[in-house]
Amino acid sequence: MYVLLVASAFNSLTQRVHAELRDHGHRVAVELALPGVDLTDAVGRHAPDLVLAPMLTTALPEGVWARYTCFIVHPGPVGDRGPSSLDRAVQEQVTRWGVTVLQATAEMDAGDVWACVECPVPPISKSDLYRGEIADAALEAVLQAVERFASRTYTPLPQDPAAARVRPYLRQEARRIDWENDSTDRVLRTLRAADSRPGVLDELLGAEWYLHGGHPEHRLRGRPGELLATRAGAVCRATTDGAVWIPELRARRTPGEPAPVKLPATVALGARLPVLREHPAPPRTGLHGRTWSDIRYREEGQVGVLSFTFPGGAMSTAHCRRLLDAYRAACARPTSVLVLGGDRDFFSNGIHLGVIEAADDPAEESWANINAMDDLVEAVLTTTDRLVVAALGGNAAAGGAMLALAADEIWCRSGVVLNPHYRLMGLYGSEYWTYTLPRRVGPALAERLTTEALPLSAASAQRLGLVDRTVPCAPQAFAGESARLAAHLAALPAAQSRIAEKKALRERDEAARPLASFREAELALMRRAFFDPDAPYHALRRAFVGKEPPAATPPHLTRVTPERPALVTPDVTGLAAPDGAPGAADC
Repeated sequence: MYVLLVASAFNSLTQRVHAELRDHGHRVAVELALPGVDLTDAVGRHAPDLVLAPMLTTALPEGVWARYTCFIVHPGPVGDRGPSSLDRAVQEQVTRWGVTVLQATAEMDAGDVWACVECPVPPISKSDLYRGEIADAALEAVLQAVERFASRTYTPLPQDPAAARVRPYLRQEARRIDWENDSTDRVLRTLRAADSRPGVLDELLGAEWYLHGGHPEHRLRGRPGELLATRAGAVCRATTDGAVWIPELRARRTPGEPAPVKLPATVALGARLPVLREHPAPPRTGLHGRTWSDIRYREEGQVGVLSFTFPGGAMSTAHCRRLLDAYRAACARPTSVLVLGGDRDFFSNGIHLGVIEAADDPAEESWANINAMDDLVEAVLTTTDRLVVAALGGNAAAGGAMLALAADEIWCRSGVVLNPHYRLMGLYGSEYWTYTLPRRVGPALAERLTTEALPLSAASAQRLGLVDRTVPCAPQAFAGESARLAAHLAALPAAQSRIAEKKALRERDEAARPLASFREAELALMRRAFFDPDAPYHALRRAFVGKEPPAATPPHLTRVTPERPALVTPDVTGLAAPDGAPGAADC
């Protein structure tokens, strides 16, 4: 079928639906619901078999849903209605939730139900939940609904108006934190329910800020509302019975001024921040340590796991340098397999455009950031005394996807979406991609992936040779599964011979063309984009961090994709065949 996706933005869920519908043989295109754009005319030009809205913040026009069958993906169970469904689920600490695919009608969220799938709700942030359990349930429901529609035999189920639970938008008044009275648990639920957007409006150090994200602190104590310490760019703030770490802040917008950027808390506060003790986490905090850290290391037998979780997957110069220090420390340990990543949610999305935009000199900060990323990737590429596995429990894009390519093996959770390209930000890219990407998939496919700039499912990435293994599991299970697989890899009799072969191959490649020459060529083009004030990168970066909608849907999205991605055999030698077709996530 020809399925047209209509969305307010090409966000993570829309990307995953786009990729997986293509995997299932459907032709897919996208139209964004943008201000000033006649969506009825835009949809009419496509004349699709089905319209599907994975993420829509405005109502579909009657001219669309009256002419075409339109499916709405609602992040809530049957009967739940309203724009803040997921926010309320997190804030109210429900343990089960769901996703409903319903038909668009004149009344919001009231149409007939084509599919509904339940999912667990672990105690995590809204955005992590959305990209994990909710996305898994959404894809299961979408594929079920599309199959039912294609059969032409299924009759959708009408909703019972008496069972409807209509709740309004969750405004800031209902998100307020009372630092003098709210417990740590309540503060965390409030922060996690608004972590990505809209944030929690609060007063701090004489100014108004939106607080983004929250993690418990189990040792530090102080007067409620007081700032106690800093750690890795976050600030620790006391509650009535403990404290919380707040990683990011965003200043309240001043009328007539550009939208402020979400930044690491200490960067956002700048000179306002009083002198506070930097309170680093213990060096080996493990997966479930009692204190928050954005970088963790744990070890079991011959396996070391270096996990990291940066907000939005963005890695600033400071993030890259701290992760490089941790990587070097992990390489000093007596292990034969080192897992990089291995946790849920984002692996990495590359350089931190927000920190760059807020810098006094964005060009210089861009240059420092890409060099710090390259230093990290180089360290991974030149590790020859052990096997390195990139374990992606969440999505990766741009330089973050290329960071994964530096590893010997890449394992992805089955729900991961990859975007191995840079051009939508007006950049050529670095992170040694001109060495690692063709090495895996061949020059022709490397060129196609970086120019088409379309999302790939984990399954497609494995078929193309971009990743080695997909792990069919729930988001919460990925850390344990990747550790188990790493232990199995370390125990294989061939592990030591693979390490020796890896070292020999690196030496041969270095003799043929030094790594430094790849970096030099890439950075020459990156420097040109960074330091030319008229280069498209600057306007594209500002639009991205300011969340400015485009004037029209980008052409690469409106173009109808083929029914199925070409199963290209990579033009490389010595690449191991995939272990086998991935299974469906059992979520």
